[in-house]
Amino acid sequence: MTNTLHLDKRQRAMLAEMGVRVWSPMSEAAVMGAPAVETLVVDTSAASASSLPADVVMQAHAEEAHSFAAASELATQAIANAAGVDTATRQMPAPVAKVEPIPLIIQRPEGIDQMDWSVLHSTVSGCQACTLCGSRKNTVFGVGASAAEGKAPQVDWLIVGEAPGENEDVQGEPFVGQAGKLLDNMLGAMTLSRTGERTAEGGGVYIANVLKCRPPGNRNPKPEEVAQCLPYLERQVALLKPKMILAMGRFAVQALLRDTVPEVETTPLGKLRGRVYQYQNLPVVVTYHPAYVLRNLPEKSKVWADLCLAMAHIKGSE
Repeated sequence: MTNTLHLDKRQRAMLAEMGVRVWSPMSEAAVMGAPAVETLVVDTSAASASSLPADVVMQAHAEEAHSFAAASELATQAIANAAGVDTATRQMPAPVAKVEPIPLIIQRPEGIDQMDWSVLHSTVSGCQACTLCGSRKNTVFGVGASAAEGKAPQVDWLIVGEAPGENEDVQGEPFVGQAGKLLDNMLGAMTLSRTGERTAEGGGVYIANVLKCRPPGNRNPKPEEVAQCLPYLERQVALLKPKMILAMGRFAVQALLRDTVPEVETTPLGKLRGRVYQYQNLPVVVTYHPAYVLRNLPEKSKVWADLCLAMAHIKGSE
């Protein structure tokens, strides 16, 4: 039997004194351009008369394993160099790009203009007519005065915002957070509340948005998203039949007045204020969104003027 051992100079000298022959074959690494690894071939059948010391044999075997690993690595490096590949690069796995799940888009159901309140609500809850369904936590149908089962609330006021934000997405209710508190203060100044019911003296409020799902990162609504969602708002308006619609914010104004006001998409909101418009034969007053007012506090007085215009119109029409 033949064993191959890797020896240092001291061990080779000792074996030479014992008359043991040492030779160095060409390893695979040497063939590929790596340094040759000198080895020892020991013919154990011929060494019965003068066996190696035990400590020499044990150390030689241990060093042989280390030498084999080093030679293997050198051979691998030589092969990689010949192919023009860096081993550090070769050993690193390629980064895997994160693939976002693609939301399942389902065509918006037909007959929205014939739905009652409860069917409309459930349809909005399960809507997958645009990509916003893939990122939302909750749909935001609206909030307001209570109503009988399956019936729309009886209200004088419909407040229309633009789209849910982060807080609205989490809670499933429009106008919450700081903008919602400011809106509640506005309603309080009008002796109204978001859940107050209509009485003999009037009142009753419902709050909704053009979009029922939050755009990621609170970005602006896209035209295709508005187009898919607007029929839901149109049906809400038809069922609520409010005496006044307050359009809060640029996208709410554009959605409600696009068919009646020329160039509404390019006209600054400030130039649209101060007049009463029509949507489904219902009066519409334009004003700033509460979130905008929080960033521009001097505009509060303009919003109050818009609310006074709306209240005066209701009173004058009674």
